[in-house]
Amino acid sequence: MQQKASAKILDKVPHYEDVETLGDDEDEDEDEDDVGTILGGSKGSSKIQKKARIKGLIDLYFRKSAAKAVQDRKNSKLKQTTVNEACKKELRKKTCKDIARWMYDAIIPFNAVNYPSFQVMVESIGQFGIGMKAPSFHEVRVPLLNEEVAEVKNSLKSYEEEWAKYGCSIMADGWTDKKQRTLINFLMNSPKGTVFMESVDASEYSKTGDKMYELLNRFIKRVGEANVIQVVTDNASNCVLAGKLLETKRPHLYWTPCAAHYIDLMLEDIGKIPKIHNTIKRAVTLNGYVYICPGVVNMLWRFTDERELIRPAVKRFATAFLTLQRMHKHKANLRKMFTSEEWTKSKWAKELSGKKVYSIIMMPTFWTNIVYILKIFGPLVRVLRLVDGEKMPAMGYIYEAMDRAKEATAKSFDENEEKYRTIFEIIDKRWESQLHRPLHSVRYYMNPEYFYLNEKINEDVEVVTGLYQVVARLIPSKEEQTK
Repeated sequence: MQQKASAKILDKVPHYEDVETLGDDEDEDEDEDDVGTILGGSKGSSKIQKKARIKGLIDLYFRKSAAKAVQDRKNSKLKQTTVNEACKKELRKKTCKDIARWMYDAIIPFNAVNYPSFQVMVESIGQFGIGMKAPSFHEVRVPLLNEEVAEVKNSLKSYEEEWAKYGCSIMADGWTDKKQRTLINFLMNSPKGTVFMESVDASEYSKTGDKMYELLNRFIKRVGEANVIQVVTDNASNCVLAGKLLETKRPHLYWTPCAAHYIDLMLEDIGKIPKIHNTIKRAVTLNGYVYICPGVVNMLWRFTDERELIRPAVKRFATAFLTLQRMHKHKANLRKMFTSEEWTKSKWAKELSGKKVYSIIMMPTFWTNIVYILKIFGPLVRVLRLVDGEKMPAMGYIYEAMDRAKEATAKSFDENEEKYRTIFEIIDKRWESQLHRPLHSVRYYMNPEYFYLNEKINEDVEVVTGLYQVVARLIPSKEEQTK
């Protein structure tokens, strides 16, 4: 599994490829787990009726746990057969209808049925059989809740043992709620996985770097300084100051800025270049006009085979890239649409805004600049996807990914430095002065994918220097450092 996951990570590391297909995954389908159907007992067709099996104490010890039963059904992908399949089908339909009605009454989000715990709950009810009495309000609110809290705390012990053995990272994820409060979710990450610790209302802490330092320092004390390797935050000025204070006052840990945020800032800086800014602005005008008029949208669907131009993404400039990519893909269809008889005879073609959009579509430099932007944004957006993913830690790949992104950009312009010199200056400014950390070098050095691929890795001054810096900082003992 680890090798397969590593291969998927490597696939996301930028390589030079055609601009038509770079990052376009519109036809990919999301994988869905096959969930087995829970079927109850049935009355046989024989005239002799069997008594319902009575469950006793022995069943508590020898029956299969609900969670294991669900997992085994997923793994085997075998369908349970019954004597009266049609009867069971109707019985399941009625049961599902009752479950759905309860969800509608309680206003429970539909995606709740995708939780593994939901299927385990259904399996447990099925194993109990007829006459299951639902938990009361008091049971759910007090004893069951207390038992669940105790189980969660108990499960955390194995994580704490892992933190003491291998170290961990404190991750602070800030966001703003509808009441404009600044909330920060604190999570702990280690090789065993990520654990949510606490959500803090940091409205009074987020104003200054000193206050932010106090908040972060509190969590370091809670986990233990000896167990913390790094603290990861976003790149707001108060977090940057807090990070510097942490590294000064806590000499055996690192502050690391959020890589996804910094790459988005790179894209934002590149987006300020006049040529790129004006092209994106024209694309926004085109999108805005098309999607504000239902008649124009219907016309667009007919010419693009019901394909949209907008590709939403988490990051703003990733959305801009995906939208420009879609426009480039449908360039011929868009031009056919705006030169068709259906458009020229429509009321929109006579409007000032319609004429403006028509001029954008027919502008050769608009399409030339889109290709230019895709060649620049494409590799960086792939790095953004890599570091913003949740399947595997990306720190061991970001060092190589940034190098490959620059190589892919240079190759796409046939090594003509005049076309990308300004872009590289922006990338280097963000990477060298703010984003790159010695931990990136060390993780790259210790990544078998690259260590055994690069025979001269020990001659790479930047990588080896980063390795020595991390060893000196994280290992207090001079004797251990020498080893």
